[in-house]
Amino acid sequence: MPFDNRDPPRSPEVDLPAGRRLSAWGSALVAFLLGLALTGWLARAEMHRAEGEARREFQLETARVADAIGSQLAQCEHLIRAFQSIFLASESVTQDEYTRAYENMESNAVVRISLQALAYAERRRLPDGDRYITTIFAPRQGNEVIQGLDVTAQPMNLQALLRSRDTDQVAMSEPFRLRQTGRGKHAGDGFILRLPVYAKGLMPQTQAARAEAIVGSLGASFRIADLIESTMPAAPVQLADLRVEDDTSGMSRPLYARAFAIRAEGEPYEVRLHFGGRTWRVVAHPRQNAAGSGSWRIVLWVGMLVSALLAALTWSLVSTRERAIALGTSMARRFQASEERFRRLNELLPCLVLLARRDDGAIVYRNAVARRRLSTRFESARLQDVVDASLIERLAVSGEEAPQSSDVQLEGIDGAPFWASLWISVVEIDGIPMWLLVASDISEQRQLTERLSYQASHDSLTKLYNRREFEARTQALLAPGGNRNGALLFIDLDQFKLINDTSGHCAGDELLVQLAAVMRDKLRPGDVLGRLGGDEFGVLLRGVPSTEAATQAAERLRRNIEEFSFSWEQRTYTISASIGVVMLAHAASLKQLFAHADAACYLAKEAGRNRVHLYAEDDAAISSRLGEMEWANRIRDAIRDGRLLLDYQQLHPLQPGAAAGAHIELLLRLRGEDGVEVLPGAFLPAAERYGLMPLIDRWVVENALGNLDRLHPDGRGLATCAINLSGGSLEDDELFDRIEALVGLYGIDPGRLVFEITETVAVRNFEASSALIARLRALGCRVALDDFGAGMSSFGYLKNLALDMLKIDGSFVQNMASDRMSQSIIRAVTEIGHQQGMAVIAEWVSSQEMLDMLAGMGVDYAQGFAFHRPERVVFQRQAHD
Repeated sequence: MPFDNRDPPRSPEVDLPAGRRLSAWGSALVAFLLGLALTGWLARAEMHRAEGEARREFQLETARVADAIGSQLAQCEHLIRAFQSIFLASESVTQDEYTRAYENMESNAVVRISLQALAYAERRRLPDGDRYITTIFAPRQGNEVIQGLDVTAQPMNLQALLRSRDTDQVAMSEPFRLRQTGRGKHAGDGFILRLPVYAKGLMPQTQAARAEAIVGSLGASFRIADLIESTMPAAPVQLADLRVEDDTSGMSRPLYARAFAIRAEGEPYEVRLHFGGRTWRVVAHPRQNAAGSGSWRIVLWVGMLVSALLAALTWSLVSTRERAIALGTSMARRFQASEERFRRLNELLPCLVLLARRDDGAIVYRNAVARRRLSTRFESARLQDVVDASLIERLAVSGEEAPQSSDVQLEGIDGAPFWASLWISVVEIDGIPMWLLVASDISEQRQLTERLSYQASHDSLTKLYNRREFEARTQALLAPGGNRNGALLFIDLDQFKLINDTSGHCAGDELLVQLAAVMRDKLRPGDVLGRLGGDEFGVLLRGVPSTEAATQAAERLRRNIEEFSFSWEQRTYTISASIGVVMLAHAASLKQLFAHADAACYLAKEAGRNRVHLYAEDDAAISSRLGEMEWANRIRDAIRDGRLLLDYQQLHPLQPGAAAGAHIELLLRLRGEDGVEVLPGAFLPAAERYGLMPLIDRWVVENALGNLDRLHPDGRGLATCAINLSGGSLEDDELFDRIEALVGLYGIDPGRLVFEITETVAVRNFEASSALIARLRALGCRVALDDFGAGMSSFGYLKNLALDMLKIDGSFVQNMASDRMSQSIIRAVTEIGHQQGMAVIAEWVSSQEMLDMLAGMGVDYAQGFAFHRPERVVFQRQAHD
């Protein structure tokens, strides 16, 4: 029987004749000598192979270090090119913008380790030649000495600047002492990478054109020792030493050296790096006995052992039958010892090990872990009582080709189940087929996996499904073969921000937690509730047969939310929700389904909040909402792709003595993806609704002020340019700062700029309007009140707003020839405007008759098709010619 603990019988001693013993020993000696000869040959071959392998490993390690240095230099290039892109994307870059860009890149390893400074040198044309003066740099701390640095005073730095200017490529300077390092002994401790910044326009293609077009140069200074040191391996295996030299001019100049071992042997190996117009040479020596020094000795010792075994085998083959019997007896003893070691090894294993007969499944052996971990009722049981019989057969069959495992639950010593990963194979012991079962406890691993899976699919605050899991479950219903007999509810809490603002975010979080519990209690077991983000929730109603049933369920949920009362720190809040409902059958994709639900929820809010809106395919409001959502994306794409256009319309002076020069108003247009021009009435409503107007206003201001003398054919003779500002820009403090910066940057006379604010916007946000108007006029700009009269506002606003111009709404002008009331209003507005010292402008003037009537009423300027139809600004004509 297996694992019999009885002592095996001793084999009798065998006494061989002396002659036969000598013959056996002689054959064994010959076999031993042949084995030693073969071992010597193999050891020599292994020694040569190991030396070659060590040499290859040494060369590879040297190449890896060189590649790492090259990679660091490439990272340096990416860094300076990123800053070049900032100058390409903007008409001008201020020190603050430059510093913010640098701070955004501080996580870059190159910045942290070896970067000394990122500086911009401005080209200044002087009678005695060009100068490149450092005007902008980051970081400021530690680099104060380079403020105002003239690059031409540093020949090595200047050479790199000129090479980059002529090639429009990154150029590396010759190593030299950086200004920031002072006068230490490390005179050649740094280098500078240079990239040119050319004037706006077409990229110059020739060297002469580049020399003329350059307006400045970007320079990144690095510490050579720090840069190279960051690439060194922590514990090199093959390298004894390594040095880096600048070999550009044919004369090697040491840059860096480091020793890793006391002794080196063998020929050095070098790798050349070509970067930025310079050549670095990486040279290394291999260690003494770097690798493989002992492998041939292993072959020698193993060979000697094999030779001895071969001699012993030869001796045994030549021995007599009695010797063979003695050898067989010895092997039997060894087998019993091996079996005992197998038993002891299994007792020490951390896994459960069971051995059972295959015929009846009786368990004949359990190791210590199995005895300690499994239930005591399995002590005299069959293997099929521990594991299902079908699983045993399946794992055993599959294990004949490759071991297969399965996770199962086993009964523990305390009766509680635990998870185990199970392997089963068929073995044969003493001719008896056996099941060998090995299992490892994976309960903690499985608990961790389940916990991670839960965290990945649930919101940490409310314990509801998160958006990713909610969308996945929704997508499963929308997939082919899924049950589309259901609806999606998109829930957005009303005025949730008020609670956050008044009681803090902790109150808002607690409200979300309690409200999630309320909604979960009111839903059916099969419905899916998830938090989509912020104060938005989603409900997936399964098995809803009709829109009426879905709407009723949404209405019940809305009432439950409305009836919920939330208390926080002696305050009580009531909350409401706007809910958008869409049937799953009304959407072809997940994206479309959520777009429909979001649009329906938005319309519920537009209708007054605290209500339910059902999506319908023929709903005009829904279609309009989806259209605006699409327009919002198209506007963002147009800004990104440079498809916004500017037209100008010229004003006509009606009174003698008007100021000389042209007066224009800028008008916005958009070029569609198909190249067709789109008028503002089609896309501005969507821009206003989705908060894109400040972005558009900033684009207009940037392009108008940056090209003020290229808007109109009169160029510098343009008297005034009017720019419209939307209501969304009134509270944008950064917009005025940007206007002020651009006026200073381009040297613009502020009196040439007129900013128009509509009457409706000015009245709706009177405080912000007054503040912006005051700041613009203090700068020297003029301000006009546009569309006056459209909002039916009081003339009293004119006393409280410091304005320069008043534009009469076109609705009064277009009917003035036949409408005496319109004439009276125009006369009154003109007289009041003049009393306030404002110029009066009439819009929508479409005939000579209107021009004559307006001139007689004292109106100062007319604007409309009667005098001028809008034209494309000059600089955009040139760009698209």
